[in-house]
Amino acid sequence: MDIKKILLAGSAVTAMVLATSCSSDKSTEPDPVDPTVSSSSEGGANPDPTSSAGDTPVTGSSSSVNGDNPQPELSSATEIDDPSVTQMAITEIMYNADDGSALEWVEVTIQSGPDISSMLASGMRLDGALSYTFPNEELKKGEYIVVTNDKDLFMQTYPTFNGRLYGPWDVDPKTGAVAKLSNEGDVIDVKLTGEGDVSCSYSMEPPWPSLANGKGRTLVYKGGNAAQATSWGASKIMNGNPGVGNDEWLTTSNIRLNEIMPTGTGTDAWVELYNAGSADVDVTGWVFESKIRKEKLTIKAGTVPAKGYLVLNAATDFNDSEGAAKELIVSDIGGSYYLYGAVEGDESSLLLPSSKLSSGVVDLSDGSTAQGALVQATPGAANSALYIGSLVISEIHYHPNEEDLNDVEFLELKNLSETPITPFEKLSNGNRGWKVEGINFEFASTDVIPAGGIVVLFPDSLQSSGLTADKLRTRYSIDAGVVISFYSGKLSNRGETIAVKKPYFYQKDASNPLNDQWYYDWSDATLYSDKWSGNGVDYKRADGFGYSLQRKDFTTMGYEAAAWMVDKPTPGK
Repeated sequence: MDIKKILLAGSAVTAMVLATSCSSDKSTEPDPVDPTVSSSSEGGANPDPTSSAGDTPVTGSSSSVNGDNPQPELSSATEIDDPSVTQMAITEIMYNADDGSALEWVEVTIQSGPDISSMLASGMRLDGALSYTFPNEELKKGEYIVVTNDKDLFMQTYPTFNGRLYGPWDVDPKTGAVAKLSNEGDVIDVKLTGEGDVSCSYSMEPPWPSLANGKGRTLVYKGGNAAQATSWGASKIMNGNPGVGNDEWLTTSNIRLNEIMPTGTGTDAWVELYNAGSADVDVTGWVFESKIRKEKLTIKAGTVPAKGYLVLNAATDFNDSEGAAKELIVSDIGGSYYLYGAVEGDESSLLLPSSKLSSGVVDLSDGSTAQGALVQATPGAANSALYIGSLVISEIHYHPNEEDLNDVEFLELKNLSETPITPFEKLSNGNRGWKVEGINFEFASTDVIPAGGIVVLFPDSLQSSGLTADKLRTRYSIDAGVVISFYSGKLSNRGETIAVKKPYFYQKDASNPLNDQWYYDWSDATLYSDKWSGNGVDYKRADGFGYSLQRKDFTTMGYEAAAWMVDKPTPGK
């Protein structure tokens, strides 16, 4: 039974609370204002993660029967706060342990709703970055279970653990070994009978907590939108606290790394800090780190006024680790930059795209934020709109009507420029196509997008079922001049970050080829969500009812819900 279809059947639709979305983009995601952020360094804790101060993290599941005791019907597409619906949560993630340990694990619980009488009969499993099917055992609300890649190594690391431990997770067919969580970032799903109950992302890049990346901490879910970095904190306890729940995390101050101007762009490089708090903050001695240069400098002196800004001159306002004056160099190829406060865990960070423009944080109308290159530098003032390039996201059909076999998922891109785009870069030390993160797609060297032209991307699974490009072109009356191609990923039914990126620079590491890295200029990005509301638009129609998200504002990147409308799908139009 599809609860959404029942709710929409009447002429009036009941107001609904949408499920939380998460992102599968391995790069930086927009980061919301976190109501749990405190100026205290003692760490925070969610007193009741099953009823957090933030939004309900995810909804979940489907009906299951154990013997003669049927459970209430569970729906992964539920938009109402229904106590009969089981909603799952991932509450802690160890993706990169310290000291070179190969240990990885995730902690899972029932967020709200009824117990599960049989995890196997409910189809409960992990998916995404790893896969694991749970056995024929019950799961009660309030229990925290752990799934790991190596049960023996887990017990060596946590010898006093007495909870329920599962694993190892499944073998990766590509490697023939037990799957490994990418240290760069990925998505982990908890699913019940086919639909994503919770689809939580993690990343090593800003603005995610750096202490969870090989420094002995885990990621702890704090509540709120699990797609957002500030819904997660670095565990207060070294190595985390698996199987317990209600864990504490290291909190941050109100100081935000707000904007950075790169070096060599006709002006001196500078760094801007913003204080969201109500009291001035002395940042003398705080550490600024450039990951790409492997360099840490300290701030000579400075105070960030309450609700105000401090602009630091890269040439004059920093010292090296010995206390000598040293210029901060910010490369236009981008990279990760961090600001560390006086106590452990107090950090703010930016992932700069490859650009000669300044990059920073932009506040969105829903209270969240987004990061990227800026249309105009604004030292000492609120940031301008995010820069948008020539190839943009114009339509997203992320959750087709499952009762209509002709309704399929797709993503549409548009060339806004008056000249053709060849989305393949030939750089001095490497060649690579533009990519669309979130769906695992990269353009080929032969692709050309005409001026004002459109690209329609369909999931590769359609080709496997016999729906070739020609058949799709015929089905949707797509003009011959429209490029059709296929991606190997899948658009999340909850929502995720989709980004169009242009290769800008390739950095080789002669000592370790595994550290070779591409840097990208972001052309466009959005974090679409089945939680979107307002703006006089019925966004929920795009979530399984045969409608798509269609772009109406191309003046900045597509993070704002107001940039989108909902209508019948128009691929290639």
